[in-house]
Amino acid sequence: MSSSQKLEDALRAAIIAKPDAILDDHDVMRALIGANERAMGGNIVDMRGIAMDRLENRLDRLENTHQSVIAAAYENLAGTNQVHRAILRMLDAGDFEQFLRDLGGDVAEILRVDTVTLVLESADPAGRQHDGILTVEEPGFIDSYLTRERGNAPRQITLRAVEGASERVYGKAAEWIRSEACLKLDLGADRLPGMLLLGSEDPKRFSPQQGTDLMAFFTGVLERSMRRWLS
Repeated sequence: MSSSQKLEDALRAAIIAKPDAILDDHDVMRALIGANERAMGGNIVDMRGIAMDRLENRLDRLENTHQSVIAAAYENLAGTNQVHRAILRMLDAGDFEQFLRDLGGDVAEILRVDTVTLVLESADPAGRQHDGILTVEEPGFIDSYLTRERGNAPRQITLRAVEGASERVYGKAAEWIRSEACLKLDLGADRLPGMLLLGSEDPKRFSPQQGTDLMAFFTGVLERSMRRWLS
């Protein structure tokens, strides 16, 4: 090795003093391994280098998985807190009118949705109306809406993207609704069902791939609140 290729005394002393700094630096280690392979020539297979590459790839995948798990846990915790806050606000209402205002106001804001619609079915066609967040429809409307008239059994929670949202339930907001959460409500024996629609202009806000546990819990509390107001 020529004098120009030799390490400076200060740098050499620093490496000897703190070799862990070299081992912990991925870029430096790659450079050293590459230099070692070039020194051995192309006809020699460095099994140790191959093993280190595989180990490094596995470590990278493990780090990515770890970060994904942490992100998912944080998102789940944030969603839980969000639903709990919405429920507490919903339970504060002193009468049904305040309950409806809170659904369309503070509750919608806490849940980060752009519009809220409460659909109730009535056997009286003359009772059909669209007033604020409350819509009254004929019997069978909710199941038909949830299944898109395909005749299959409706689920309690339906999360989906929307193209051409129904103006019948969303009113003028239908122009910009791109995804929705449909919560079917069991309002008790001898009562027709209800439905709460949470609409968003974000097409990815609600999708079938998302979990529904928190929404199911929210729906259960909403059902009990509605039964109290309708009794």
